[in-house]
Amino acid sequence: MKAIVCEEPFKLSVGTRGTPVPADGEALIRIRRVGLCGTDYHIFSGKHPYLQYPRVMGHELAGVVEVSSGGSLKPGQIVTVNPYLACGRCIACRKGKPNCCVAIKVLGVHADGGMCELLAVPEASVIDASGLTLEQAAMVEFLAIGAHAVSRAKLSSGSRVLVVGAGPIGVAAALFAQLDGARVTIVDLRTTRLEYARDRLGLDPVIGSPEAVRAELAKRTDGEMFDCVFDATGNIRAMRSGLDYVAHGGTYVLVSVVKEEIGFPDPEFHKRETTLLASRNALSADFQRVVSSIKGGMIPTDALLTQTFPAVEAPQRVPELIASADSVLKAMVEF
Repeated sequence: MKAIVCEEPFKLSVGTRGTPVPADGEALIRIRRVGLCGTDYHIFSGKHPYLQYPRVMGHELAGVVEVSSGGSLKPGQIVTVNPYLACGRCIACRKGKPNCCVAIKVLGVHADGGMCELLAVPEASVIDASGLTLEQAAMVEFLAIGAHAVSRAKLSSGSRVLVVGAGPIGVAAALFAQLDGARVTIVDLRTTRLEYARDRLGLDPVIGSPEAVRAELAKRTDGEMFDCVFDATGNIRAMRSGLDYVAHGGTYVLVSVVKEEIGFPDPEFHKRETTLLASRNALSADFQRVVSSIKGGMIPTDALLTQTFPAVEAPQRVPELIASADSVLKAMVEF
């Protein structure tokens, strides 16, 4: 079968892999769509902290069931996949947090992912996406990342929320924060992304110079800043400076993952009595919330998808997407 392999940083190739044979308790999925996200771009660029090469990327997956041992999965059924394979035994799993399992294997990161024609995965990781299009099913995972971050923050209705970063994860967090009743502002250095978020997604950005943005953020909050700030930039400087926008008694949620160490001025951190949260991956409940929200028409999936192309074009298209990041929200590979 065909597979798109990242051989080493900045080198993608169209290769072949043996057709997987599902073991007991596994389903064989024929992959039809694969979403690309910041994780994949970081893998391509050699910036991901948890990866060894070569690697078949791809964890935002949609396909149809090819083979199943039974249960609720039926051949031809549209599905997506929870790509976070947990051990089920460690301290995190025992606490009901398999998303941060001690021995986690994320498809496309710790183990070969779904940028291939066929993929065998545990049946427990297969999520029914009946009623969704293939494109919508491939968006469930990245939307679940945002939904999980919002769940971690425990927002109350009317909370003032700032999302830093208007890429797919930031947009996902903003959409679900709005669904939870928050008043959401989104910022980014890329004006094009903010205009897209405003015009196509109905979000409320602040656009301008850094000085103008800061003044407007203070104005919107009567100088108190935000009850909750989500960082979804993947940028170490932004992550270090995000504390400036957290109100006293507020919460700072780091959704991004970077290799560098993160530091804050301790007097500022303490005088706010800041709650600092990491948000990693997503839980089954987050996936289910996303599926229900898409079915309910609450997520503008048509506006989220900005590029599609055949899988065999990935070696040339991925570098182009990185170079033109201002005009990319969600790109998708077609098998």
